[in-house]
Amino acid sequence: MHIPVLLNEVLEYLSPEKDKNYIDCTLNGGGHTREILKRNGKNGKVLGIEVDKDIFSKIKKEKIERLIPINDSYSNLSEIVRANKLDDIDGILFDIGMSSYHIDLSERGFSFLKDEPLMMSYNVEKGNNRTAYEIVNSYSEKDLADIIFQYGEERFSRKIAKHIVEKRKIKPISTTFELVRVIDESVPSGYKRQKIHFATRTFQALRIEANRELDNFSDALPQALEVLKPGGRLVVITFHSLEDRIAKNFFRDWQKGGLVKILTKKPVLGQEEEIRENPRSRSAKLRAIIKL
Repeated sequence: MHIPVLLNEVLEYLSPEKDKNYIDCTLNGGGHTREILKRNGKNGKVLGIEVDKDIFSKIKKEKIERLIPINDSYSNLSEIVRANKLDDIDGILFDIGMSSYHIDLSERGFSFLKDEPLMMSYNVEKGNNRTAYEIVNSYSEKDLADIIFQYGEERFSRKIAKHIVEKRKIKPISTTFELVRVIDESVPSGYKRQKIHFATRTFQALRIEANRELDNFSDALPQALEVLKPGGRLVVITFHSLEDRIAKNFFRDWQKGGLVKILTKKPVLGQEEEIRENPRSRSAKLRAIIKL
């Protein structure tokens, strides 16, 4: 079941009002969108963007009233808004990262706890994204090491990359468990006894690279500011430091330029009760601004 993260905080900072229009750039199961639609009146709309075709197909079938569902990447935000002729955008929401669907049901190799094909792509349409399989089996050792270090913040990135290249010379690495075994053989035994699984950071890095997550987010934020009307609000939920740093830096620079006012001096975190009920919210951070 899809549980929207930081729902109360999103509604507080987005502050949806009657007969106003909003954009949910990461529609997913529609949890945030449904609550916005309860509050923005019979003439208010929500433009919901979902890059994953499977998730999009499910929510489109629900035919939610006043929702405009779009199967695309939020990196094309300005173009999407123009194509749908949606004016006067009063609020925009980003809830960045993969959903529980990708881990539990997609069978695309997002989880290191399941033996699945090494894909990790949100958009499975042919030719749209590279796959983790392509990255692991074709990138140079240096590029692999750089990606795993930069996007996964993995201190054993060079050893892991070196071992990947050695193994793929014998046979392509094509499943998640095959990759986990390579990582297992690349890191010290003490590293495997830590709270975080030893494959977490490498899998995160490959997922980010496969889907151009940081690039897409960096491309989308200026577009969000552009389409937002004065007085409109932009709310961003991130789940790791790389994304949070991008939002923080954009917001800081915009405020220095007199374009926005930051509403959250520090990132807003989930309450203890929510974290108990939905452990995914433990790493969630919310930042919000208002356009001047």
